[in-house]
Amino acid sequence: MEILRYILMGIFVLLCIVATVLVLLQEGKSQGLGAIAGGSESYWGRNKGRSMEGNLEKWTKILMVVFFVLAIVLNLSIF
Repeated sequence: MEILRYILMGIFVLLCIVATVLVLLQEGKSQGLGAIAGGSESYWGRNKGRSMEGNLEKWTKILMVVFFVLAIVLNLSIF
């Protein structure tokens, strides 16, 4: 069982590194303020979910859910 704990810890460390990289790759929310220039009406505003930025946000959310679940599992000391 101790081996499983070490494997989960290794996965946890990798998740930390990947999450950091994903967050740093995203552009800030202040860069995309379209209220003044009408950016929400542009092509990129309507199709943000299919763009690279939309994919980064989606994968960050998924990764963070896995991160928190794994943190809870490791903290419960089931293993």
